Amino acid sequence: MGVLTPFTTRLQHPAQVVVFGFGLAAAIGTALLSLPIATTTGESAGWVAALFTATSAVCVTGLALVDTEAHWSVFGEVVIAGLVQVGGLGIMTMATVFTLLVSGRLGLRARILAQAETKTLSMSDIRHVIRKVVIFSLVCEVIAATVLTGRFMIGYDEPFGRAIYLGVFHAISAFNDAGFALWPDSLMRFVTDGWICLTVAIASIVSGLGFPVVFELARSWRTPRRWTILTKITVSVTAILLVLGTLAFLVVEWRNPKTLGPLDDSGKLLAAFFAAVMPRSAGFNTLDISQMYPSSWLTTDLLMFIGGGSASTAGGIKVTTIGLLAFVIWAELRGENRVNIGHRSLPETAQRQAVTITALGVVIVGVATYLMLAMTPYSLDQVLFEVIAAFGTAGLSTGITANLGVAGHLLLVALMFIGRIGPLTLGSALALNRRARHYELPEERVIVG
Repeated sequence: MGVLTPFTTRLQHPAQVVVFGFGLAAAIGTALLSLPIATTTGESAGWVAALFTATSAVCVTGLALVDTEAHWSVFGEVVIAGLVQVGGLGIMTMATVFTLLVSGRLGLRARILAQAETKTLSMSDIRHVIRKVVIFSLVCEVIAATVLTGRFMIGYDEPFGRAIYLGVFHAISAFNDAGFALWPDSLMRFVTDGWICLTVAIASIVSGLGFPVVFELARSWRTPRRWTILTKITVSVTAILLVLGTLAFLVVEWRNPKTLGPLDDSGKLLAAFFAAVMPRSAGFNTLDISQMYPSSWLTTDLLMFIGGGSASTAGGIKVTTIGLLAFVIWAELRGENRVNIGHRSLPETAQRQAVTITALGVVIVGVATYLMLAMTPYSLDQVLFEVIAAFGTAGLSTGITANLGVAGHLLLVALMFIGRIGPLTLGSALALNRRARHYELPEERVIVG
């Protein structure tokens, strides 16, 4: 089985292997970032900062306790970029690729494990899918890096070597929806620079759609009627959220002297659009989030909680989940026995999964918010924002991350880990004994509502 053997010796369920893989990557990253060579001062960063940063990187979140460029050396920054790349593509995707390179063969167990990570609907073509995922990711990152490198050289007089470094680092961070930036203000200094903001935003949107959707759009973008339910829901909900999010930020922050107020009309539109894209999991910001109005924080909370598309680098409960729930609610309001989307009927298993993921997400965010409120002196708005940012792997913050204390930092580490692998995946991994029931109990109707 090649490199998959260590993961599968004692772990029987694919979800367990995914959890173990991400945990191992975070542990390795923590060890590397704990080395004195990883910091600019030549001293160890400490286990809390190393663990937090490594988890944030491998879970493609972007939350940080320290200034990335000022605190971490080039070695540390390369480690962070590597963890982001591994986390974005997925531990099982990377392991599958390495297996193919070494042996040229892909066994049944490897196909099952890769399917669990990539969320593909069939195991028969998993080998081809994995190859396409890696090639597509690298091509998109190269394109983004090229545009950013050119802009840093031409627009900001950065030396060639430095421009390439900045371009590659931020292309990896953008496409994998990580949100790590090499400036203390994220991308605020580029708030009106369309070349940088739109490149980062487009990279995030494309990766946030999910690889199955991107590949289907590439094949049949001219014939929307032939799209699958997954593609229709993902594209529709993504477009709706981008439009509504942009309008919400424009309306609320238009006259805010500390955010959109000082910008001209085109600058306001660009900044509002960027602010609507980033909560979907990308984690960069061109506006000072701490100076936004509370209503904009709530808008960001909702966008971060929903996240991006299934099988994407984005976090959250996913736009597919929200779309399916909308159709379930609509069918229930109309009194229909089946949930139909277009000319297709939605399986009951998909409905239960959507409800389960949403309910688990609400419970996890609620409990974590309660605990964080008990441990810190910050307001509900600030704490809720921080918790959802970690759970949705969005990486945005109102500025309180570094001051939450060790207990608060460890809670965010747990939230980032859970948010990356997914509540349902984690629950499946913890359910060691799954038994099929060979009988049905009699029904009893219950009053709901």
